[in-house]
Amino acid sequence: MAEDLNNESNVETPSASTAADTPLERSSASTKNLEAVLDIPVRLSMEVGNTNISIRKLLQLSKGSVVELTRTAGEPLDVMVNGTLVAQGEVVVVNDKFGIRLLDVISPEQRIQSIN
Repeated sequence: MAEDLNNESNVETPSASTAADTPLERSSASTKNLEAVLDIPVRLSMEVGNTNISIRKLLQLSKGSVVELTRTAGEPLDVMVNGTLVAQGEVVVVNDKFGIRLLDVISPEQRIQSIN
């Protein structure tokens, strides 16, 4: 039995090539991993601006009230996915519906930094 433990054929060694050896194979593996999440719905919203008001002022709002926002006219809108800034853009009208033209997309590195 001691002879079996010392036998080199019983020792497992990593193979010379793994499933993700080349960049192409790593990319393919990453794509397969992404497939699991590509159909998950997320909330995409555009923020024109924001402001802080007291509850007293909030309760006093009525039809025709004007709420001043922090953003000025002409500034790009924030494009948010689940509350995280991912891009900035401008409002466009397409077939009588509002849309947004993306002007700047936040890099994945910047998005990660904004979470921390």
